[in-house]
Amino acid sequence: MSIYQATASAPVNIACIKYWGKRDTKLILPTNSSLSVTLDQDHLRSTTTSRADPSFEKDRLWLNGIEEEIKEGGRLATCIREMKRLRREVEEKDAKEPKLSSYAVHICSRNNFPTAAGLASSASGFAALVASLAALYKLPATPSQLSLIARQGSGSACRSLFGGYVAWEMGSSPDGSDSLAIEVAPQSHWPDIHALICVVSDDKKGTSSTSGMQRTVETSPLLQHRIKEVVPARMAAIQRAILARDFDAFARITMQDSNQFHAVCLDTDPPIFYMNDVSRTIIALITEYNRVSVANGGTLKAAYTYDAGPNAVIYAPKENMKEIVAMIVKYFPQADAFKDPFQLFGAAGVEGSVVEGFNAAVAKPFDVGAVKNLIHTRVGDGPRVLGAEEALLGANGLPKTVA
Repeated sequence: MSIYQATASAPVNIACIKYWGKRDTKLILPTNSSLSVTLDQDHLRSTTTSRADPSFEKDRLWLNGIEEEIKEGGRLATCIREMKRLRREVEEKDAKEPKLSSYAVHICSRNNFPTAAGLASSASGFAALVASLAALYKLPATPSQLSLIARQGSGSACRSLFGGYVAWEMGSSPDGSDSLAIEVAPQSHWPDIHALICVVSDDKKGTSSTSGMQRTVETSPLLQHRIKEVVPARMAAIQRAILARDFDAFARITMQDSNQFHAVCLDTDPPIFYMNDVSRTIIALITEYNRVSVANGGTLKAAYTYDAGPNAVIYAPKENMKEIVAMIVKYFPQADAFKDPFQLFGAAGVEGSVVEGFNAAVAKPFDVGAVKNLIHTRVGDGPRVLGAEEALLGANGLPKTVA
């Protein structure tokens, strides 16, 4: 008896040009294009195993050990249905292919970062779901074609189907057929961009992204200016910066876009506040760190960006990361030792400090716990198809128990 099963992992991505606002909520068509950096799966990933079997009675899905309901017409059901449709096309072309599209599927997914880390897991989750089903069904589809389906699960998931630097082109077709992800540059083009994620809060957001977006679309005049005038120029400029490996331009555009995204949230009626005092302090620190560099004849050395929440992501070339971590730890002492995957600090660990000429009065130090966790990672690759030994489903087609 053949076992039809595949396992894939997919990365987290963090946008530099933000997606905020849908022009079609069912198909998840955005009001503007966006651009992101894919982060290293060795640190942050979702892993998904999919199995098709004639004995399965219905489609089932487990996330981090808990079975989730696959609601009729919901995002999960939509992605599974669309992947089965692509499989059916394969079967119609070749009569020898097993009729997997007619079998129910069991899907088991796990994140290697806590959902409470304040990181959006839906992007990596839906990308891993689509990547594992594509491997199971042996689809000839390109990552851009698969991104059309992942997008219907979670908008930003479409960008997690590529590594490196990725654009989600908003498209113009009402059916969404041209709203897809494309690779701007692979990881290998500019591999020394690193990211420090400052986990400020793992609380549930007061305003969810979905409802916040809709409110902004309905009430913010600034959003309309952003969509028409600002984002198209920024998308072109940041792609030029990435291709030229021009960090100064990349950093300036990334910070400007983060600021404007939060300005648009503030321009919403009633206003939406995603950042807090800790978030704003990190902005002040990065601004002062960059000021010192420019005052000494240098360029920008770091860029902050914030999604719909208080957690900061700081992008910087690898050689600046040691200074950045030391600065953050000085103002935000950590309860636990800094996990140092790139061996920046050696056995002694991190000593909080700032660079020469830094105006320490730009912010007051916070108590331990204001930044709960620091995750140091870097630009990474796209989805990976994994071996059978990494499968999350047991021989019986149910999730393996985690020891």
